[in-house]
Amino acid sequence: MAFEGLIVSTRLRAKPAATRGALALAFARPDHLLMTEFSSLAGRLLVAMPGIGDPRFEHAVIVVCAHGPDHAMGLRIDRPAPGVDLKSVLTKLDSPGAASAAGRPVLVGGPVERERGFVLHTDDWMAEEASVGFGEGLAMTGTREALAAMTRPVMGPRRSVLALGYAGWGDGQLEDELAENVWLVAEPDLALLFDTDFDTKWARAVASLGVDAAMLSAQTGRA
Repeated sequence: MAFEGLIVSTRLRAKPAATRGALALAFARPDHLLMTEFSSLAGRLLVAMPGIGDPRFEHAVIVVCAHGPDHAMGLRIDRPAPGVDLKSVLTKLDSPGAASAAGRPVLVGGPVERERGFVLHTDDWMAEEASVGFGEGLAMTGTREALAAMTRPVMGPRRSVLALGYAGWGDGQLEDELAENVWLVAEPDLALLFDTDFDTKWARAVASLGVDAAMLSAQTGRA
């Protein structure tokens, strides 16, 4: 099933990226991936090593939403979009619930297609044929219905956040980066995924692996 994010026009602009074609893919669901020998990282966190060599991903924490043998896609969860909140997005799209969304952050999900919005949420709410479930209790939806559901405390998902853009990898690219120690792989928890303590997310993700962030050497990353 091809997944398309919701078009959201903001002042954010993306630079052309080599990974732009990574979302021209069929999102393989975890139960399909388990039928193969491929080990999917969907639902896990990528934590950038110091010295990653790409300023777009310095101290990044990315939740992997889809990972197949020839692609990977994720959303960065530690970088709020400057000057944008959920109320401004809902108002621009003339979606309901804008008044209750003031101050709720919107994330920069990644450098690719930053005009597209993706709602990362718990899977207690799902849109039929629009939501993509992954990991343990997580889902991603790119529709107006999902935006409206974010403002409904009873009928909507328990936890949710809107991200603009995504991080994408082509055939073998993520595997190469993992082999080069560009990323650490960590297990997520709901607080890390959805709380607003953005400045500490990278250090907390590192600490969840039993590693002192201060001890990580930039020499272990990619120059």
